[in-house]
This record gives sequence, structure tokens and C-alpha cells, in this order.
Amino acid sequence: MSAVETTDPASEDPACEDEPAPKNPARTHSARTDPASDESARQSAAAADRLPVVDPRLRAHYEQRLHALPYSPGWWGWLVPAAVAVIGLILRVWNLGNPRSLIFDETYYAKDAYALLQTGYELVWPDEHDEQFIAGNPEPTDEGSYVVHPPLGKWLIAIGLRMVGTESAYGWRISSAVAGALGVLLVALIAQRMFRSVFLGGFAGLLTAVEGHHIVMSRVAMLDIFLMLFVLAAFGALLADRYWSRRRLAEWAATDPPVLQRRCGPWLLWRPWQLVAAVLLGCAVAVKLSGLAFIPVFGLLVVLWDLQARRTVGIQRWVTGGLLRDALPAVVTVLPIATVTYVLSWSGWLAGSGGWGRQWHLDNPASGLGHLVPGPLRSLWNYHTSATGFHTGLETGHDYASTPWTWLFMGRPVSMHYQGRDHGDLYEHTGEVCAVEACSSAIVDLANPLIWWAGLVGLVVVVALWLGRRDWRYGAILSGYLAGYAVWLLFPDRTMFFFYTISFHPFLILAVTVLAGLVLRMGTAATSSSGVARSQAEILTARQRNTVLVLCFALLAVAVSVFFWPVWTAELIPYDQWRWRMWIQSWI
Repeated sequence: MSAVETTDPASEDPACEDEPAPKNPARTHSARTDPASDESARQSAAAADRLPVVDPRLRAHYEQRLHALPYSPGWWGWLVPAAVAVIGLILRVWNLGNPRSLIFDETYYAKDAYALLQTGYELVWPDEHDEQFIAGNPEPTDEGSYVVHPPLGKWLIAIGLRMVGTESAYGWRISSAVAGALGVLLVALIAQRMFRSVFLGGFAGLLTAVEGHHIVMSRVAMLDIFLMLFVLAAFGALLADRYWSRRRLAEWAATDPPVLQRRCGPWLLWRPWQLVAAVLLGCAVAVKLSGLAFIPVFGLLVVLWDLQARRTVGIQRWVTGGLLRDALPAVVTVLPIATVTYVLSWSGWLAGSGGWGRQWHLDNPASGLGHLVPGPLRSLWNYHTSATGFHTGLETGHDYASTPWTWLFMGRPVSMHYQGRDHGDLYEHTGEVCAVEACSSAIVDLANPLIWWAGLVGLVVVVALWLGRRDWRYGAILSGYLAGYAVWLLFPDRTMFFFYTISFHPFLILAVTVLAGLVLRMGTAATSSSGVARSQAEILTARQRNTVLVLCFALLAVAVSVFFWPVWTAELIPYDQWRWRMWIQSWI
């Protein structure tokens, strides 16, 4: 079946009933002038009415208007993203076992991951059990533990524990490192496709590979890097759906005129990339419940894309058609798939009987329609009711807590590890001896200042460009900020941390890439702002100059990362050198 042969049950929808198709004037004239036309000619005319004929030039026209032209970057389109991903992986696994201790929230997630391997659900651990865990002799209790985060991220950490064991910190950190490297690859591919440039894709990937916030979160056994990965992958799947569905719509629009009389346009029911995005969004929520914010925001983004596409190809009732033939099918497919994916992440807890709250339904019999819900699922619902109350009411003080208003400026990064040593003291994690008066070993979740602050400028520029040009790419970048950042503004009293920003980190990188794209285009138009025509030599010179400027920024970002590398990776350095890197008092 051709892609344009889509089901169009207009008779079931009075608002989208088809208008009578106009008669073909050529065939009408032929029938009058040649009444003795043979049967084969009549059959050919009837077949022409039934089968859509696609005009390739018209299809290319609509693909251009829909921003859905094919893009084939060739081998470079794969080699460049793969190269920056390899760089990212090397930076994330290099000396990953330092420090050989459970730092910050690793004390929860690494041990929970081990418990999942043993029983399928989290267990209570004895007090002060970290040293025994690190020694390779973990002994949790048999009591189910109450935890407030879903299990998928901990299952991913458990993969590394299964492969390496608990004797090395590589065991509980390697999954995070791989997730971070995959994030580098996805950012490079997504930027390349959005901006139709291998160069800008490589630029975005390189910034992600060397950015300190991303490096730190990829080198600790915490959940947020997995949330970032699934959100980014879902965003990439929705971009693929955007191009795929718009090419189908362009093909439909390039058919015979009678087809174009349909008021609401075609039904694009089979959209596989949307289904992939549904699974990935379900996985994001199964890592941390804050992933829920991305579902409605990305959903609204896709609806707006679909409405605009139908309007562009001249569909009369583009709002009705978009809501009934795109949005409604998406709701009835994406939400159930995401929900099922999420519930499946709790399979270990559901299959067992000792998880915290697993037997709640036995002491709380169902009433009314509740009898239709299986008992374990009612217990799971009760679990989530309790966890939701915890998340929204968390107001416990913490030395490194911060408010969302400070995140954009990197006002209070989190210190995840710090050890000081005096002259001659041994740093047990690496076997080094402090050779100066005082030494420090630190892991500070500190972003690369050049990239992070450039991202703030990029955010302002993206907002201005979106308001002025309504370019879909700027709206897509802002959607990531809205879901990953703005949602936290709804809970001003909750205890929050800077590392939550990793969920929208890729969109910050894309905002910086927008700035790079603007720099690349400076002075390359055929005519200047005053209307004077530019020569080819002037345009070539401008392009070379602009490319050098962007490369200089990238090299400077790499140099800044080299400077901050010791405080991202717990290197033992003189105390004075650690202090040089703490530019702002609130970073300490």
C-alpha cells in the first residue's frame, strides 16, 4: 500500500465530511466529443479516479514547506557523532574507581541495586554498612525498604554490579558512564538533524562530552543521568516522528486534486516513532517521577507541530483534523504504552511478596469498583500515594540545597566528595601521598562555567528568536527547559539540588548550538543589511572567519574543562589549587 493510501472514514465524523470532488474537465470534454469511446478508456478513467497519483515535484515543494526535506549527511554524519561519543566515554570511565567509596546518594542507590538483584525489590540495610559493602561482603536484612524513587534506574546500576561486582567502584558506576556516553552520541545526532549540519552536530556533541556537570553525573551511581538519557532519547524519537509524519503528509498533499478536497486531511494512524517515544517516556518516569513533566510538555509540542503541518498543506479544518486525527489517536496509544512500561519496571516488586507495602491490599479490602483492580496493583497505587506526598512535602534542610532561580547561574553546585590530607598523609583511594603542606580530593558537581553561562545567553536568544520567528526548533528547545526546569518552580518550599538540572542539560547544549549557528551565518547572506551585494570571495572569507570563531569557543571550552578536571574526578591536588577553582564562595 502506498503511504498516501490512508484510511479516511469521513462519514463517521460529520465535522470532516468530504466535499464533492470536482469532475475532471479533460474527461468531461472527451466524453462529449467522442461518445463512441471504447470500454478500456472508460476503465482507465475510472481507475484514475481511484488511485492517487503523486507528483514528485509537488511533493518536494510540500516537504520544503514542512521542513521535512530528506537529509543525508553521509559517512561524516555517523563518524563525527561516534568520535565525540568515544571521547565522552573515555572521559567518563577514566579512573572511574576513584574514590573507592559510596559518595553522596550512592549509599542508597548502589545498595538498592544490589538488593534488586537478590530479591527484585529494595531491602533495609544495617547502619554503617558502607565499608562492608565496599569490601565485597554486602549483607542486607530481609525487610523490605520504603523508597520514593521507581526502580528502573537502580536496575540499570545493577547491570554494572552484576558484571563487575561490589569489590570495585566501577561496578556501581559503569552503567552511569555508559549512559553519559550514549547521551553525548544522541545530542550530536539530534543537533545534526535539527540544524542540518554535521559541523554543528559535532560541536554540540563535543560540548556535551567535555562539560563538567555531565561528566560528574556520568561518574556517580545516581539516577539523574538515566532520566536525562531517556528524556533525550524520547525527544529524538519525537523528532524522527515529526520528519516521518510530515513526509507522509507531503506525499498525501501531492496527489490528485480530488484528494485535496478532504476538509480535515488524512488519518496518519501508524506512527511508530511515537510508540518508541511512549516507551522511552515511560522509562524516564520509571527512573524518577519528575519525568512525568516531560509527557504533557512533549505531547503539547507534538500537537502544535501536527496542527501547523496540516495548516501548511492547505487543509481547511486543520484544527479539527489535527485534534481528531492526530492528537486523539496519540493520546489513546502513547499514554497506555507509557503506563504499561512504567508498571513493568515494578515487576520485581509485584512478583515478590516482601517488598514494602506489597501486602497492603490484604489489610485494606477493596470496595465498589475497586474489586476490578488486582490486589497487587492497589498496593502499588497506595505506595505511590505515599511517595507522592513525600516528594511534594520534602522540606528537609541540606547544606547543598538550592532554589531553581540559582540553577541558571550555577549558584550552588553540590559537593559530592571531599577529603583533605596534610603533608605526608596517604590518600588511600589512589595510594598517593600528599607532598605539600595540605592537599584536597574533591568531586564537585560544577558545570563548565563557559558552557553553562553561554547556555544562559543562549536561552535568552532562543526565547527572543522563537517570539520573533516562530521557528519550530526554538520551540522544541524551550520545551525541554519548560519540562526539566520550570516544573520545579511550582514547589518553592521543596528541598532541591542543582544536579536536577541534568534532565534539561541537552537543551542547554542545543541553545549554545543555536548561538554557534548564528555566528556561522554572520556576513554570509548574498546582500548586506544595506542592500549591497556581496561577492563570493567575501562570503567565503566570512564563512572561514565564523568557523574559526566557533572552533575557538570549542577549544576554549575544552581548556576550561581541563582546568576543572581535578575537582570533577577526585584527583589529589594541593589545597591552593582546589581553592583556585572555587571562583565563587557559594561553590564551596
